[in-house]
Amino acid sequence: MSSQEKPKVSRRLFATSGASAAAAWVLTACGPKRLHEVPRDRLRTALQEMERKYSERTGKDVKVSGAGPLPGVEFAYGLDISRCIGCRRCVYACTEENNQSRDPQIHWIKVLSMEKEKGVDFSHADPYYHPATVPQEGHFYVPVACQQCKNPPCTKVCPTGATWSEPDGIVVIDYDWCIGCRYCMAACPYGARHFNWAEPVLPTDVVNPNTHYLGNRPRPKGVVEKCTFCIQRTRAGKYPSCVEVCPVGARKFGNLLDKDSEIRYIIEHKRVLVLKEELNTVPRFFYFYAT
Repeated sequence: MSSQEKPKVSRRLFATSGASAAAAWVLTACGPKRLHEVPRDRLRTALQEMERKYSERTGKDVKVSGAGPLPGVEFAYGLDISRCIGCRRCVYACTEENNQSRDPQIHWIKVLSMEKEKGVDFSHADPYYHPATVPQEGHFYVPVACQQCKNPPCTKVCPTGATWSEPDGIVVIDYDWCIGCRYCMAACPYGARHFNWAEPVLPTDVVNPNTHYLGNRPRPKGVVEKCTFCIQRTRAGKYPSCVEVCPVGARKFGNLLDKDSEIRYIIEHKRVLVLKEELNTVPRFFYFYAT
């Protein structure tokens, strides 16, 4: 995309700049929702019980990690609007990696098609575009998912403390504490949270058995879920699945606290934008133009 073709940015929309409960208590010990410490052997027993239950449900050898935040790490995401081609590979890689329901369908990532003539305008964005090929002439694309806010409004309205922000920047949900009131969905200005209206259907042949307690473990009916920066991967030193699958390298990920990281370079040297800055949610998700 040339400088003449770059979409005009509207300041209004974008601006620069039991056993399960026991496991939940220890997994939140490092965050603001700390209840009390649970001995490691008791935690391991709780996670093993989940692994047994999920393995029986899916027919696979499911593992449930309880890995906590890495010290000295605050994750952040970058998305190059000038490169994204709207192929939606990120959407389906996320679905497979994070065990999202296929029936009814739940997608944590939504890709919006926008017209270059109108610029970044969410009132005219089309999430259901289906041209014969992408990118479609005269259009550009803005993927939207959880912005992993530093000041998340969703966590402030939860009556049970089932959602909170971890020290590494990931806003998480404990499905065993979620009561399905959907207050967090109403509070989220990005439409990034999704409710399970029915028992999620997961084809057993595509279940990802490598899960995390606060991430992609199988969810029950009646709870809210969302992107977690692929917590089961990133806390193990890997990239989120959407970053790895992007065919044009439009997605970037790294540690904000590392001055030599790619995400820091992007923030310091590129034209960076955040979504709905006027709301003071302080997203850790940065949109930018590489060219």
